[in-house]
Amino acid sequence: MPVEFGDEIVLRPRFSLDLKQTVEEALICFEYAKKKDAEVVVTCVDQHVFLKIPKHKQHFWSPQLDLEITSFEEGQTKLSGLFGPKPAVWTLFMFLHFVVGSLFIAFGIWAYTNASLHQPYALQVALMFLTILCWFVLYFAGRMGKSAGQVEMKKLYRFMQEVLQN
Repeated sequence: MPVEFGDEIVLRPRFSLDLKQTVEEALICFEYAKKKDAEVVVTCVDQHVFLKIPKHKQHFWSPQLDLEITSFEEGQTKLSGLFGPKPAVWTLFMFLHFVVGSLFIAFGIWAYTNASLHQPYALQVALMFLTILCWFVLYFAGRMGKSAGQVEMKKLYRFMQEVLQN
């Protein structure tokens, strides 16, 4: 079942698959792939598998694929996947969104205070619009990053499929 990463608005696409293998068998497949493949870096921690592009091939927007393999009923194994940027990039973007949101609220309070005191507040309103503009810039930068990593996302997904089919 192929996953499409096309025109979604989601910056961190998710998917879910039902596996024929048990959790242990799937994890063994990834452990084996970790030892033989140099095109994708595989890290296994408990029931989580992280697939990344090797450091020397990474760029700022390189994605990683986080997989969680679980089984709540015998004979039913579920793989949940999440594409996203490197944790440092994601943390930076969330921090910048927090700063922009906080500044918008601060400028809003400042504008309201000035309006309540019958003082000019055009500067504060202009700064609020500037923060909205900054938010759009951050959003479109994230979209640009997603499209810059599209080829690598497909590579990681194909790698995952190949590992699980062996």
